[in-house]
Amino acid sequence: VQLQACGGGLVQAGGSLRLSCAASERTFSMYTMGWFRQAPGKEREFVAAITWTGGSTYYADFVKGRFTISRDNAKNTVSLQMNSLKADDTAVYYCAAKPPYGSSSFTASGYDYWGQGTLVTSPA
Repeated sequence: VQLQACGGGLVQAGGSLRLSCAASERTFSMYTMGWFRQAPGKEREFVAAITWTGGSTYYADFVKGRFTISRDNAKNTVSLQMNSLKADDTAVYYCAAKPPYGSSSFTASGYDYWGQGTLVTSPA
């Protein structure tokens, strides 16, 4: 599966951005999708995940109530709506895909496929 993320940019604190990730294969609908982020000098961290049906979503505590993950299996896309952005949200954001079973949805090592990353900058 090839993943292409887009939508990053510069937004003032308190603003919103919507990230999108397009997958290359029809089998996209069979994968759990996740968003991770990596800030300079820090490890890649889990942000959000959504099951293959879209029926369940999971969020890191630091984005709950501000970010929303969604998917459109007909269009092979997954999105991350980010509201009330903070300076701490500044990072490169990555989308990732994994089979629905067998590995953690909350750790980077659990994912098999990764997009190239898109930079989100929210100055203080």
